[in-house]
Amino acid sequence: MTGLRERKKEQTRQLLADAAWQLFAERGFAGVAVADIARAADVSEATVFNYFRTKEDLFYSRFEAFEAQLLAAVRDRPAGEPAIKAFQRFLLQPGGLVKSAEAGDRDALTQLRTVNRLIADSPTLIARERQAFAQSASSLARLLAEETGRPADDVIATVVAHALLGVHRALIDHVRRRVLSGEPLTGLTAELQRLARRALTTLERGLADYAPQAG
Repeated sequence: MTGLRERKKEQTRQLLADAAWQLFAERGFAGVAVADIARAADVSEATVFNYFRTKEDLFYSRFEAFEAQLLAAVRDRPAGEPAIKAFQRFLLQPGGLVKSAEAGDRDALTQLRTVNRLIADSPTLIARERQAFAQSASSLARLLAEETGRPADDVIATVVAHALLGVHRALIDHVRRRVLSGEPLTGLTAELQRLARRALTTLERGLADYAPQAG
């Protein structure tokens, strides 16, 4: 019974997220109210808020696994490997909308353009994106501080975490500019790989020996 309840809850959550995304794509983020999403999903507004605290949470629900995946990639790196190497491997892993869109997947291209257009047109979503990056940087900083035996608010760990997440954010901004320009995305995946490596190599000159994993 517990498993059945959890599956039903996840189905309802997915239903709400899908209804919200369809409306956002049609009307823009600011043009959609939570009441509109509730009507589209045939539920009450209270039900929507039972699953998502804010309208912004509905938009970013598809990306909420990023932080957990990042922390796992850094935490589970091999013994002796510096944190920056694990971050680079995580950042350069293949797949994603960009690669699919570049390969000619029209649905992926449409989704990529829709996501970036919605964010670019909404100060609220841009602010939430910044908040999400800051939260991920704080979580990574706490992990690095713990691994290096420093206090949770260690300045060096904070600097390192923000520097690493800054690379990711810069790449996202680069993708957004390319996508919204309307130009073909040919070569974008390779370009992102090249830019990421250059940026991380620049950081690595000062971070090469930082936070090697304990044996």
